Amino acid sequence: MLYNRKQVQEHFKIDTSTLRVWLDKGVPVESENGIEYFDVETVKDWLEERRSGINNLEIGKIYDNKTISETFGCAPQGGMRRSKLTNTLVLFSDHTTGIYDDKTEIDDNGNEILLYTGMGQTGDQDVNHMQNRTLNESNETNIEVYLFEAFVQREHIYRGRVELVAEPYQYEQFNRKVWIFPLGFLEEKTVVSEDLTKKRDENQEKEAAKLSDKELYDRAKKIKSVGQRKVTTKVYERHTHVSEYVKRRAKGHCDLCGNPAPFNDRRGNPFLECHHVHWLSRGGEDSIDNAVALDPSCHRKMHELDKKEDTVFLQQKIKQYKNNSK
Repeated sequence: MLYNRKQVQEHFKIDTSTLRVWLDKGVPVESENGIEYFDVETVKDWLEERRSGINNLEIGKIYDNKTISETFGCAPQGGMRRSKLTNTLVLFSDHTTGIYDDKTEIDDNGNEILLYTGMGQTGDQDVNHMQNRTLNESNETNIEVYLFEAFVQREHIYRGRVELVAEPYQYEQFNRKVWIFPLGFLEEKTVVSEDLTKKRDENQEKEAAKLSDKELYDRAKKIKSVGQRKVTTKVYERHTHVSEYVKRRAKGHCDLCGNPAPFNDRRGNPFLECHHVHWLSRGGEDSIDNAVALDPSCHRKMHELDKKEDTVFLQQKIKQYKNNSK
């Protein structure tokens, strides 16, 4: 079936600029009486050929930036890369930087949902700005969305196609408002190894340690959510800013027994562990109003004995901290 320009745009749900790119890259065009026509099946075959490299990507495999850019026909930089040639949007969730704070959760049906932070590194984000708008409208257009996730610098794990599974919403992150896009996975699921999440946590802990007390407090006090991820062993994703802050707040002493930390860590800091008074596995918040710093022995005691009087004591300790900070 032959279509004119307007009809082919409506059929493939593309805008004028995308069709312009296709024409520049050699999409087949027929001419009759000086008028351009497009054979839909021929155009479809042409587009599939442009996307052939995408179909050869393997879920769970690591790809470098150059390969990704060449495969999708997108720019070699940026966290959200639009390719009009392949009519795709390529997303990068990079856990090795401190710019964004993407988290995952498990929904009621056991599906992994990535809470992806939108585009814009400074100031409040605009849902209608550039690729934020592209992603926001992706369920109504014909744009296919793909995801790569990095836990080690420059090692991008291919997670396959994703789609919006809920309405995007605003969230305060690092003292600014960002847009969160809940993404579900459409293809073969990959289980992220616990080793990778540990590497991510170690990197984030190093970054958190570089912050001043005020910067750390400003970030930690706004955190009240906890993420989950399907890993080899199911674990809860904790915010390192909360952990770092409560350890500093304790000033080297266990919040339960009051004794000094038993030793210093490799960085020379008192070794204490972050404990959530109302456990995360029981619905507790990952926030500075639900976390304390304990020595390893007291931490083990809390999880082994789970004594009500200890819990009440620690809740009172947090209240003291809050009153002293006023």
